[in-house]
Amino acid sequence: MRSKLSNFNFELPAELIAQSPAKERDESRLMVIHRESGKIEHKIFKDLLNYFEEDDALIFNNTKVFPARMFGRKEKTGAKIEVFLLRELNKDARLWDVLVDPARKIRVGNKLYFHDKNGNEVLVAEVVDNTTSRGRTIRFFYDGSDEDFQNELKALGTTPLPKYIKRLAEDLDVDRYQTVYAKVEGAVAAPTAGLHFSRELLKRLEIKGVNFAEITLHVGLGTFRTIDVEDLSKHKMDAEYYRVDEKAVQVVNKAKQGGKKVCSVGTTSMRSIESAVSANGHLKPSEGWTNLFIYPPYDFSIANAMITNFHLPKSSLMIMVAAFGGYDLIMDAYQEAIKEKYRFYSYGDAMLIL
Repeated sequence: MRSKLSNFNFELPAELIAQSPAKERDESRLMVIHRESGKIEHKIFKDLLNYFEEDDALIFNNTKVFPARMFGRKEKTGAKIEVFLLRELNKDARLWDVLVDPARKIRVGNKLYFHDKNGNEVLVAEVVDNTTSRGRTIRFFYDGSDEDFQNELKALGTTPLPKYIKRLAEDLDVDRYQTVYAKVEGAVAAPTAGLHFSRELLKRLEIKGVNFAEITLHVGLGTFRTIDVEDLSKHKMDAEYYRVDEKAVQVVNKAKQGGKKVCSVGTTSMRSIESAVSANGHLKPSEGWTNLFIYPPYDFSIANAMITNFHLPKSSLMIMVAAFGGYDLIMDAYQEAIKEKYRFYSYGDAMLIL
C-alpha cells in the first residue's frame, strides 16, 4: 500500500513555495517531530542546539554547487538559448553533458556563442549529440589551459536556482544557495537541509561536543525529476557520485556504538550513508555512483535522526522522509506545515525528525 505513488500526494498552496531565503540562515522555522510519541513542536532552526548532546554526530554533505546555468546565442538566428551544464564527460576534448532550452531549436552541428557582460565573445561550443529530448552533448572550443577554461565557465554561469523559484538568480544567491561548509565542487543543486546552518550555529554545536562527519554526494538534476510510475518499485533514480571516507566512518560509527544520535543532514547525506553500509550494519568507506531509491517500507541502518526541508508532493525526497519518519506521522506533519504556513522547498523551512 505504501509503495504506491498516489499515497504521497497532497495539495500545496503555491504561495508556500519559498522564492527567497530567510533573512538569517539559522532563523528559518523548524518543525520538530518525535517519532515515538508522535509529538510535533514548532521552533526556530537555531533551537536545534537544544536537541543534541556531547558525542552525538551530524552528517553533512560538503558538495559545492557550481554556476551551471549559462545563456548563449545560436549561430545565424542569434536566438537566446539556456544551456544547463550537467557534467563534464571528457576534460581533454572539453565535452559536456548539458540540457538546452528551447530544445526544439538545437540540433547536432549547431554552434552556440557565449558572451561576457560587455558583449565580448568568450566561448564557442558545437552540439555533437542528442542524448534526450532536452539533453545534448556539446564540445567547447578553447585553446587555453583547463584552469582558464573552468574559470571562463564559472564567469559565464549563474547560480542554478530550481525552476520553481520564479525569478532570475541574484548576487545574494551566490552565497545563500550554497552551504557554509561547501568544499567539493560538482553539484548542480544545493543539499538544501544544510542551507540553514550558520557558522555561529556550527561553532555552538562544536563547543557542546557534537561531532561532525562530512560526506560528498554531488546532487544532480535527477533530484527534481518527477516520478511517473504508480508502482514505486519500478522507479529508477538517476545515479549520483558519492564518497564516504574513513574519517567520516570513524565519527559516525563511534556515535552509533555509543548509542548516541546519528543525524543525517538532508536526503543526500542519507542516500550516501545508506549506500555505504557494511555487512554488520555499520558505515564503511565507499566511493562510486549510487541510484538508491528509498521508499516505505525501508530499514535504515545508520541514522536515527534526520534534518530535511519540506518537499514537493510525490517527490522521491518526500517519499524518503516518509520512509524515515513513518508514513502517517509525516503525512500529518505536512498537513500541519501547510496549516501553519511553513515555507516549502529549497529556500523553505526545516524539519527535524527524532
